[in-house]
Amino acid sequence: MVADIQNKWFSIASFSVLFLTIMLVAYTGNYYILAVPLAYLYIVLMGVNWKTAYWIFLFTIPPSIQLGLAGETLSITLPDQPMMWLFLGLFLAMIARNPKIIPEWWWRDPLVLIVVLQFLWTIVAVIFSKMLFFSFKFLLVKTWLLVCFFVFPIWVFTEKKDFVRGFFVLLVPMLATIIVILIHHATYGFAFHKIQRAITRLYYNHVDYSTVISMFFPLLIVSCWPLIKKRNILIKSALAIVILIFIAGIGFAYARAAVVAVVFSIVIGIAMRIKLVNLVMPGFYAVIILMMAYMVPNNKFISFRPDFEHTYMRRDFADHVIATFRGTDMSSMERLYRWIAAVRMSKERPLTGFGPRTFYYYYKPHTVTSFRTYVSRNTEQSTTHNYFLYMLVEQGWPAMILYAVFMVMVFHKAQKIYHRFKDKFYRCCTMGLAMAIAVGFINNFFSELIETHKVAALFYIPLALLIILDKKSKDEQAQLEQNNLAALSPE
Repeated sequence: MVADIQNKWFSIASFSVLFLTIMLVAYTGNYYILAVPLAYLYIVLMGVNWKTAYWIFLFTIPPSIQLGLAGETLSITLPDQPMMWLFLGLFLAMIARNPKIIPEWWWRDPLVLIVVLQFLWTIVAVIFSKMLFFSFKFLLVKTWLLVCFFVFPIWVFTEKKDFVRGFFVLLVPMLATIIVILIHHATYGFAFHKIQRAITRLYYNHVDYSTVISMFFPLLIVSCWPLIKKRNILIKSALAIVILIFIAGIGFAYARAAVVAVVFSIVIGIAMRIKLVNLVMPGFYAVIILMMAYMVPNNKFISFRPDFEHTYMRRDFADHVIATFRGTDMSSMERLYRWIAAVRMSKERPLTGFGPRTFYYYYKPHTVTSFRTYVSRNTEQSTTHNYFLYMLVEQGWPAMILYAVFMVMVFHKAQKIYHRFKDKFYRCCTMGLAMAIAVGFINNFFSELIETHKVAALFYIPLALLIILDKKSKDEQAQLEQNNLAALSPE
């Protein structure tokens, strides 16, 4: 009876707001006013059924667009960013109402411990920041990203149907963005130098675009297998078409890191299957340390400086790749220019760094001018192009070490979960999620995108789901042991 009354008043109020909005649009001619009833209905829906509102929120992430300036203070993504603010408010209200609403098993997980330590150290870095306003804004963004994508999934993804729903809720709009961009890009003849124009406002740039779709690609290949294994030929054919569209999207994004990342994810998948994934990340770190040990002493890196006149952006992707190996590709050399500056900056403030979002304002005096390229003026205000150095220079050694340890622990946990599960559905989910994180790791080795909303969603949600799957795998194992004991015990 109470529910019927609530629904009745909800309907009356909704139609009233809609009517008034239409009248305002007709009077003013401003069609943006139409957003008012949608916002109102969404807020009301959060009060009635916030889980449904969360699924709608996830659906809006891929097609959300950036409005305003691309700088630090005036940009906003719509409609997902205001939704994140709402869910942050809902989270605070839920915690205030019941401080123990987050289950104990979640707090006890080692990955949660590392994420909490990373967040606490970010607060320290913000306190000691040389530009408090930008750093505090970074902290706010980090807060609502973690709440929306790392915390809320523990209440949303509870059954198999939730994993399936989450897969399609992200797949459908993401596929739509790829098709739109491919069609737009086709009007430019799929030209390498036109990819940025083809993307429009759907993604920040072609790197952001390629990272998002390449991170979802392993989920499409691996995790959906249980969904179509016993399906008819039409469903399998539809999946094949979707996979081809994703491959086309990744290919025509013209991002080398995304291709390398997909290959690396396959390595991670194979290593997990044969129980060797614990060797991959230490091996990766060892190679990087050896390279640094070779390049840094006696300034040997100077011999790799580019020829300024012949280091420029190619207009053809094949030439772009060839130039990379020859050391005459502008974007690659610009990365070295920033990396050298970041390492030299870290010596000045090794413990707390310069503060989140401060690299651009302080790195120029630390650069080596012989590595300068045509884009070294950095009008787009981009940063280090490496997440490890990004952490090092802006939040200090503790932040970088925590991130490095965290990635080792993620793949170690994923392997344990995969081999602990007997359920094939959850095994495929675990493999796909680990491979998605692997793609994100490599893409962020050449960029710093984890704090952008679309990449953050595909980085933190898989992490949250691994923690949930860890709990489910332990419950399954305990149930199997209990069943075995029951079978062996005399009647």
